[in-house]
Amino acid sequence: MSSALAGFAWLLSLQTVGELLSRGLSLPLPGPVIGMVLLLFALGSARVREPVSRCADFLLSHLSLLFVPVAVGVMAYLPLLRQYGVRLFVVLVVSTWIGLAVTVLVLRIAGPTQDAELR
Repeated sequence: MSSALAGFAWLLSLQTVGELLSRGLSLPLPGPVIGMVLLLFALGSARVREPVSRCADFLLSHLSLLFVPVAVGVMAYLPLLRQYGVRLFVVLVVSTWIGLAVTVLVLRIAGPTQDAELR
């Protein structure tokens, strides 16, 4: 088995183990997140690090191919985007600003108690 395929096998195996742990132990984290944590620890070993590095290089060199389906989807819905594009843009911008404002408010409310504890 080539090294890149071995790296891909490691990635899929760790994601599968993460999914099994998440479902089996009813953890509140998604399986792929647990798999990434497992990968973080596994990358300490050269036996895992080198094949995963080759696989990552291969995937990154072909990353642009992953955007093709998105571009095709945009083209398929181009009439809808022409009709609702401005409204969609406004909703996205406003909702982003609302999310940022709520985050700032929460940090301002929670912040002073943490600052006082640090001093």
